[in-house]
Amino acid sequence: MVIDQGALFRGGKEREIRSKIINEDLVEAVILLPEKLFYNTQAPGAILIFNKSKPQERRGKILFINASNEYKPHPEVKKLNILGEDNIDKITKAYREFTEIPSFSRIVPIEEVRKYDYNLNVTLYVTPMGEEESIDLVSEWEELKKIEQERQELMNKVNHIMNEITKALGE
Repeated sequence: MVIDQGALFRGGKEREIRSKIINEDLVEAVILLPEKLFYNTQAPGAILIFNKSKPQERRGKILFINASNEYKPHPEVKKLNILGEDNIDKITKAYREFTEIPSFSRIVPIEEVRKYDYNLNVTLYVTPMGEEESIDLVSEWEELKKIEQERQELMNKVNHIMNEITKALGE
């Protein structure tokens, strides 16, 4: 089923429906699609895959696939994207093999989804590559010390100039 991304996490009746289908272990996978795939909205959609007869190894689990970066620009319509064959192959392979790929797919136990109040927002479980910024704390500290030393040197120069101006005005 293709749905609006908001249906994955909104409260009210949508949360109630999610809790029932999750507790009955009907959701096999949730796939977050890229933005601008549909003519009527720029928002990303999502695919919910239901399975009443999950294989034993998939029971009690949901596969989350973050395919938000799997697209190509539409060849004719500037404001749209498309799924290329390679994008579709990557998504379907991850689903068929029910596999975890860092920053792309993750198998999540239903207990964890319950812990997040039946929230099926894919980005809660799978963060795509590039969204996490790594910081080299040692080099940042060294840079900060260097900037502080330069600031202190400039303050010394300004103080020296101000002292010279004060002396000149006082004479």
